[in-house]
Amino acid sequence: MVAALLCALMATVLMVAIHRFATASLTEEIVADGGRIAIQVERGRVDYPLARRQSRRLQIVDAQGRVIASTQILQGKPPMATFTPGDKSLSTSIVCGGVFPAHECNIVAAQRAHRPDGEWIIYSASPVIPPWIDPWLASVICGGALVLTAAITYLGRWIAVASLRPVTAIRAELDEINATSLGRRVPVPPSDDEIHDLAESVNHTLGRLEAAVEQQRQFASDASHDLRSPIAAIRAEVENALQAPRETSVTEVGHAILGSLERLQAIVQDLLIIARLDAESPGARDPIDLAELVTAECRMRHHVRKGCECLLEPGIVVIGDRLRLGRLLTNLLDNAERHADSMITITVRRAPGDECDGHRFPYGMAVLEVIDDGQGINPDKRELVFQRFARLDAARNRDAGGTGLGLPIARQIAEASGGSLQIEDSPRGARFVLRLPLPAPGPVSAPSPQPDGADGSR
Repeated sequence: MVAALLCALMATVLMVAIHRFATASLTEEIVADGGRIAIQVERGRVDYPLARRQSRRLQIVDAQGRVIASTQILQGKPPMATFTPGDKSLSTSIVCGGVFPAHECNIVAAQRAHRPDGEWIIYSASPVIPPWIDPWLASVICGGALVLTAAITYLGRWIAVASLRPVTAIRAELDEINATSLGRRVPVPPSDDEIHDLAESVNHTLGRLEAAVEQQRQFASDASHDLRSPIAAIRAEVENALQAPRETSVTEVGHAILGSLERLQAIVQDLLIIARLDAESPGARDPIDLAELVTAECRMRHHVRKGCECLLEPGIVVIGDRLRLGRLLTNLLDNAERHADSMITITVRRAPGDECDGHRFPYGMAVLEVIDDGQGINPDKRELVFQRFARLDAARNRDAGGTGLGLPIARQIAEASGGSLQIEDSPRGARFVLRLPLPAPGPVSAPSPQPDGADGSR
């Protein structure tokens, strides 16, 4: 339809242009014929026949308005027009009816001829050109418009089908991808266009989905494995007690399974925190003094046999969830206690920075470091410890108290707070560096109370 409308418009414009050009040419011919007769009249000698074309009509009118001579079709008829050139030497107009056949219009040109007895008028005329100009020309133009419409329609459909063929292939491949075939990818067309970019975006999305599903599967497998161990230990103790009820007591069984229950509780609590973090549930937005947070945490660990040195710069306030940041610090200190030989160092300082670790800190950043003097972590395994249920070699796993979720939870809390958590180089041991954005300069509101049982409650 669009092609037909455009071609019809083009044909109409073309016909109008040709009609105007033909009308202008015909008018020039009419004026030329009248001028020729006017010159002859002024010289006193008129050649007959007056018209050289059968369609041309001429009249010579004297100063008294009488028709002196005319072409054969107008013999015996009054002047074909009543208008005169006036002050001009030439005047043209369209005249319909009168001496002309009914329903016929003519282009009439009036010109002056100077005679001794006055000014004579020479009228020259010819029928106007119809809108279709010539039947053969109209047929050619209309036929060409129809052919062009058909060609544009066919070519446009062919181009559309060829362009959308990759989209059809992409859709067909997407329809066949399911949970058991996430490794498949849609075909990428060789053309450098939007469909090529779409296919690459779809493949990138499929890659992220595959990684997420694989992570969920691995997470479920690891969680099942870690949950199975304490449950098996509890089951074994209960079965032993049932097989020899007289040789055991409730107290002995309770003490035997209490450790497994505590480990089971810790795993379930960590899984609940991870689920809430994965759901991106918003935390509180309170001002938190990092030095006070570290001091309160260290005060709760007075029973720890390993030394703790705190180098805290006061007055460094960040915006975040106090319970979540407390859980982050707890996880870092728990990890440091398990792997430190004798000393844990905690530092809090302010640092300038615009961008670090892929995060933007337009107003500076607060840096919290937790350093232990243990054996440290190899650089190629520093990212591995932030994977859920990750296990390093025995040099780093000194006890079975960890769940393998503390450091992943700490990093998720850091990223949810707009910061980052990395392991960086240290002369000895492991050095965990937490960076959090400082708020914009201005008044800071007082902390809001937290409900019991929020994330990170201990």
